[in-house]
Amino acid sequence: MIEKETTSTFNKSTGLPRKRFYRARAHSNPLSDSHFPVPLSPSQFDYSLHYPQLFPAPSDDDNPKRIQFADVGCGFGGLLVALSTVFPDKLMIGMEIRDKVTEYVKERISALRTTNPAQYQNVSVVRTNSMKYIPNYFEKGQLTKMFFLFPDPHFKEKNHRRRVISPHLLDEYAYTLAVGGIIYTITDVEELGEWMKGCLENHPMFEALTEGELENDPVVKLLTSATEEGQKVARNGGQTFQAVYRRIAPSL
Repeated sequence: MIEKETTSTFNKSTGLPRKRFYRARAHSNPLSDSHFPVPLSPSQFDYSLHYPQLFPAPSDDDNPKRIQFADVGCGFGGLLVALSTVFPDKLMIGMEIRDKVTEYVKERISALRTTNPAQYQNVSVVRTNSMKYIPNYFEKGQLTKMFFLFPDPHFKEKNHRRRVISPHLLDEYAYTLAVGGIIYTITDVEELGEWMKGCLENHPMFEALTEGELENDPVVKLLTSATEEGQKVARNGGQTFQAVYRRIAPSL
């Protein structure tokens, strides 16, 4: 008797959700209005919903932990999952605008927590538009790392204002990053890579990491190996273009 193909959204062998049930359009217009809850201020962000083992109560003012890593446009969460075990003492969150993709990452984290009870409690995801609402989630100088991996290139010049790295958005990222915090960007589109590098290079509150610093940073190696997009580029023998910059204090 031939067994019918399962319609379960979870893989029986790994316990993880199947991506094919959560596919969505590759890109989304960040300037369009979307309907999802957004905290009015960082103090109203409910940590207990995202990190229930670390924050048992909705309002836990005694817990000094706050999110330090933000993966903007986190996709299917590969980088978050990898970072979670490399930095188990850091709270991190993925910010994704596509609803199905966000749901996949939620299910993925939930499954990993179930099969690895002592791990992945420090990672979560939220559906939001980071280009509009970054200040609603993070206080001044709260973050130590921000990630922008394989963002939508928005090739047409008229759509460059939709790019997630731009001079005016870097002002907001600089506000939420602590001095010494790092922005990581990578793309397989050379023109976009030059654009992001140029924006960071010309901003007065960022400086490039040295070659030695890049080689010694364990995160840099994950930019290509941990994400679905990076793995696809590697399989196809494509090039990637990185720009990794540190937040500095403005010169007086």
